[in-house]
Amino acid sequence: MKSSLFLIPLIALAGCTTQQPAKDGTLTLKDALGKHEILAGVAVNVDEVAGRVPKAQDVITANFSSIVAENCMKQEKIVPEQDKYFFDDADSLVAFGERNGMKVIGHCLVWHSQAAPWFFTDAKGGEVSRDTLIARMKNHISTVVGRYKGRIYGWDVVNEAIEDDGSYRETPYYKIIGPDYIEIALKAAQEADPDAELYLNDFSMSKPGKRDKYVELMKDLRAKGCRIDAIGMQSHNGGDYPDFAEYEKSMDAFAACGVKVMMTELDLNILPKPESFGQGANVGEEYKYREELDPYKNGLDEKGQQLFDQRYLDFFKIYEKHKDQISRITLWGVSDKTSWLNDWPVEGRTAYALLFDRDYNPKPVLEKIIALF
Repeated sequence: MKSSLFLIPLIALAGCTTQQPAKDGTLTLKDALGKHEILAGVAVNVDEVAGRVPKAQDVITANFSSIVAENCMKQEKIVPEQDKYFFDDADSLVAFGERNGMKVIGHCLVWHSQAAPWFFTDAKGGEVSRDTLIARMKNHISTVVGRYKGRIYGWDVVNEAIEDDGSYRETPYYKIIGPDYIEIALKAAQEADPDAELYLNDFSMSKPGKRDKYVELMKDLRAKGCRIDAIGMQSHNGGDYPDFAEYEKSMDAFAACGVKVMMTELDLNILPKPESFGQGANVGEEYKYREELDPYKNGLDEKGQQLFDQRYLDFFKIYEKHKDQISRITLWGVSDKTSWLNDWPVEGRTAYALLFDRDYNPKPVLEKIIALF
């Protein structure tokens, strides 16, 4: 653990004396959350894992107890051609997590976006049959999960299956197989590694329609013999969304289903919203760059900084309130420099999304977040 990293003195945290501090007498985010049996997670990229960004590795190992692959386990990366798997990057990530005593989360097995280009088509370029797609999906799950059996703590099995209004997202999986693709995927993952946790993961989970559908879906899937250990609320949050009351209602509703709640892709977008922006995380949304949508190219002004700090603190106050329901809080990226929000939904903007700045220094609000726990 690097003493130069941001860590607050133990004396500042009344009531935390049962938590083991670092050797220099300080607590990190993983210490504070770990006191309540909550994993402090972060999404990492290949360069960070490979050691090409030393500052990033220092931040990751000092502050987080869990890692998830930002991209290298997605289907387009791991099997770009039929039956030709590329595991080098994923292997490195898993090994990095193991070396540093971290819980590794697999992301993700079934997702319509960033799918391998060949996955839904036959040799003639037409749409594959239901039986063929089921076979491909099951084979992909058994191959990937099987390779890391006993080494991955939990898997995002199905990602972004439901629309905000509660209808099924009309992905190729849904159109070709039908709604039972979720059941098939969960059972295949459970068979491949019975000891790994299994998750459903989605954005905009505070939307009442989506919340109600996931509650219904989890009850139905469990009745069919599926195991679901937790549900992931991605939590790509903004300066004025989601509605806090609805956000908490979803946490309570999911916990009432007997699963743990996870904040799986936490970040904060305080940049101006383009017209008709959906306030979720639909990677298909794209808008042209305009100067007025990129107001902080040289840093946050006082008003922007106040908004950033207050929103992050407000969200973590909610997490502290619901700490008995939560098993993991994962930030979607290590620093502002590599946040996907620099390029989404408007390419080329300067985003301020995470708790470490572009030089991998901790932001002042992190001290307040740690103190909450």
